Amino acid sequence: MHEYTNDLINSTSPYLLQHAHNPVDWKEWSEETLDQAKKEDKPILVSIGYSSCHWCHVMEKESFEDPAVAKIMNEHFINIKVDREERPDVDQVYMDAVHAMGLQGGWPLNVFLTPDQKPFYGGTYFPKQGWVNLLTSINEAFEKNRDKINESAEAFTQNLQAKESEKYKLEGTSHQLNEDEIGQAYKNLAVKFDKVDGGIKKSPKFPMPSVWQFLATYYDRTKNESALQHLGFTLEKIADGGIYDHIGGGFARYSTDEEWHVPHFEKMLYDNGQLLSLYANGYKLTKNPKFKRTIIETTQWLEREMLHESGGFYSTLDADSEGEEGKFYVWSYDEIMELAGSDLSMIAAYYDVQKSGNWEGKNALRVVRTEEEMLEEFNLSPEVFENKINSFKVAALNKRQERVRPGLDYKIIAGWNGLTLTGLCQAYQALQDSSILDLAKRNAEFIKGQLIKKERLHRFPDKQMEGFLEDYAAIIQSFIIYYETTLNREYLELANMLLIRVDEAFYDETENLYYFSADESANLIARKKELFDNVIPSSNSIMAWNLIHIGTHLYNEKLIQKGKSILAQVTELIVAEPEYMSNWGVLALEVSGMFAEVIIVGPKFKDFVNQINQQFIPNKIISGTTEEMELSPFEMKTAVNGETTIYVCYDKTCKRPVTSVAEALEQIQAN
Repeated sequence: MHEYTNDLINSTSPYLLQHAHNPVDWKEWSEETLDQAKKEDKPILVSIGYSSCHWCHVMEKESFEDPAVAKIMNEHFINIKVDREERPDVDQVYMDAVHAMGLQGGWPLNVFLTPDQKPFYGGTYFPKQGWVNLLTSINEAFEKNRDKINESAEAFTQNLQAKESEKYKLEGTSHQLNEDEIGQAYKNLAVKFDKVDGGIKKSPKFPMPSVWQFLATYYDRTKNESALQHLGFTLEKIADGGIYDHIGGGFARYSTDEEWHVPHFEKMLYDNGQLLSLYANGYKLTKNPKFKRTIIETTQWLEREMLHESGGFYSTLDADSEGEEGKFYVWSYDEIMELAGSDLSMIAAYYDVQKSGNWEGKNALRVVRTEEEMLEEFNLSPEVFENKINSFKVAALNKRQERVRPGLDYKIIAGWNGLTLTGLCQAYQALQDSSILDLAKRNAEFIKGQLIKKERLHRFPDKQMEGFLEDYAAIIQSFIIYYETTLNREYLELANMLLIRVDEAFYDETENLYYFSADESANLIARKKELFDNVIPSSNSIMAWNLIHIGTHLYNEKLIQKGKSILAQVTELIVAEPEYMSNWGVLALEVSGMFAEVIIVGPKFKDFVNQINQQFIPNKIISGTTEEMELSPFEMKTAVNGETTIYVCYDKTCKRPVTSVAEALEQIQAN
């Protein structure tokens, strides 16, 4: 029984359902609701969040559950709740509006609009009294200073509608990055490195996988040992920190401090998919056993806690349980003492377990000692130490399963599944672990069977909503990488089919970029384009990668040149702002040198592909078949004398065919 129920009770979004029994008369974003605002001539409050957002929960508890606050909101505003994971297009428009106002963005995002959707004020979390004061002020201004509000809203709207090419002066260049520009981009990033704790020197710290993928690709391109050193150092620090779940695997969204120690405890699928890719490439480069362990534990967590029986992955685990942030993940000293038994001193030393706690009276586990230090101090062999750590982890995981679990956001989002499929494929490439490949196959079959309908990609399996560009871009990329991992050509063909749809419905010829939403999407006051890389790389940067890689696979020069022309527009931005253009930078590095086409023909083609995929070679495509085919790129390529043969080609011109992986790798390294 609930005292209040609003229109959100009919929603399928877990986040919106959390607000269905608020006294606030919440409505979903819809044409009907927007028309109501015009008819009643009321300002609109758009409140945007997501199910695992801690401060969203706080503001709900303080303000949205309070009948007195709700009375003010209901009397003077049309109140719309938006799940940003369900409607990233709405979130994107009004987040940009808040930035245009010179305010800090974040979630919950609360933005006030005129009845015709134009923003005039906004912010993030407000304490209860501050929120009440703001509501009162906004209402008074709307009644007494309507002209000024309209004038301000119009100015912000024009800013939102400005073209990216004008806003960021995307004049482009006639060349890809040259050696000087590559070096300058690295220098501009390196001055921000945190030499003490890894990553970029700032707080809070987000993992930002694409930044470190840029560093890996830069090392591959230049063999700059300092870049490799900081990459390895950063990956170790993240994996050692409390941002990583040492008991159950998987990464939290970010660290609240510079040391990667205390996380904001929610776990997002998009982070973990990308971090699988990052640690896989880190392992390919360094063979660091810690990276291997991190990959294995994270894939086990994905399968254990995030996998729907259909093969799709859920979106998020909440930070809170029993109304308390991090309660599921932290430990008292007494709990650790009971679990560790006679190994308490070793476990406490390794994981920074303190009697008084290392965070708010509890212990957020982190690794603070090297394995070598532990072996020496406790006189243990590596095998015995590993067994003791593993035994403790199993006991702690079993004990933790007895606790009240954080909330699960059970939305299955296309783009995030694409990022995770890519991560699983690259993890399999690095480790050659068949259980990881099995998980990737289940996910790929789910995407193919339940998210692609009538040659269009749907954002969710249970809704008639076409995907956004971030969905198409991530799925296309994952299918290309899945093909290069399994050599199931059906997925390359599906990737090309989806690419055709993107060009039809998302491409803007005037700017040579893609819109975030399709041309048939619901009207917003601005149709945005993603340019800058954030916690998820920009969809335009992924699309440029897709064009070049599919074009190279299919020998389609038009696609290759289109991808390169999109990339060329942002080369100056890559050099100036590599931290926020890092995924663009990865592609720019790939195409700045020789781009290999590796084609394998013969009975052992899958084995040879697996061996080559264990190496970090970002500037390549790879494909294979048992025999010559009348299909690009296999024409005129045969198994010489019946032996599996590798053709290393550049711009469709092939080097001498070779019959060993070692010889092929020599040919690639020579270029």
